Amino acid sequence: MTIALLVCGCLIIVLFIVAPFWHENHLALIDETVRQKARGNFVRLSKGITHYEWIGAQSASTVVCIHGLTTPSYVWHGIAPQIAALGHHVLLYDIFGRGYSDRPPDLQDRAFFLQQLHELLDSQKVTNNIVVIGFSMGGAIATAFTAENPKQVKKLVLIAPAGLKVTGMSTIRQMMVLPAVGGWFARGIYRSSHRKGTEAERHLPSSVSGIVDRQQQELNYQGFCPSVLASVRGLLHENQSMDHEKIAGSKIPTLAIFGENDAVISPGCGSQLVASNPDARVEIVAGAGHGLPYTHSDEILCLLSPFLSDRRAE
Repeated sequence: MTIALLVCGCLIIVLFIVAPFWHENHLALIDETVRQKARGNFVRLSKGITHYEWIGAQSASTVVCIHGLTTPSYVWHGIAPQIAALGHHVLLYDIFGRGYSDRPPDLQDRAFFLQQLHELLDSQKVTNNIVVIGFSMGGAIATAFTAENPKQVKKLVLIAPAGLKVTGMSTIRQMMVLPAVGGWFARGIYRSSHRKGTEAERHLPSSVSGIVDRQQQELNYQGFCPSVLASVRGLLHENQSMDHEKIAGSKIPTLAIFGENDAVISPGCGSQLVASNPDARVEIVAGAGHGLPYTHSDEILCLLSPFLSDRRAE
């Protein structure tokens, strides 16, 4: 009886450990059938297919919008048409591992993200006079791109940007960084955490229709949770103070917008940004949390419009 209980207990432990990996491997794939639902177009880059979308008429000024860790390019649908109406040609795209783009298994560090962005811009023949707007982790990508390509970037906008502080991560993300158990936490515990976190925002106003359901839909496809893990271990583990110093040295006009009540990226990170880039303009949106592009679209547009149209700083 004792041996039988021991064997049964071991089996339960094994199933508990294996279950998240088994579940991940049996999720749906992002394939041509799924991609038929997408707006925009697709291009095959060196690491896989990237989904992208142009909004507005072709213009001398290109605005590239980069989304964050978990919410794909539709996060911009509430403000991109208005940015285009200001006379800009707006490019949205899904970073690898999210939305309709492929899910390569690579570590998602700065080189990974910049390679995708460079190849996408090359495919679209976009070379200079670029305004880069990044939200959350997209802010970290935008910062790295601007620091490394200052002659191509005209202006930089950071909305609740990552990269200013690497401490203070949630317990789950701290566990995901660990080499032995991180993969299990990403495929198991993180799934319920993401669902719970997005559900908590269901009552908030949104300029993107059905955004909570769409955010949770990401969990239904292979590669999403491993991609989050690859980003947490990669770019989100970096401090970008030196990048901001380079941007300051290049005199690139920079606008950073934070939410007053953001529990993900503290508005206090604005002071860290200014310490590295004294010329950066920092704005705090009263009463806003982390989802600024869709929960406070009007406020974001009010800040963006004069900044994008101001030619004195160019």
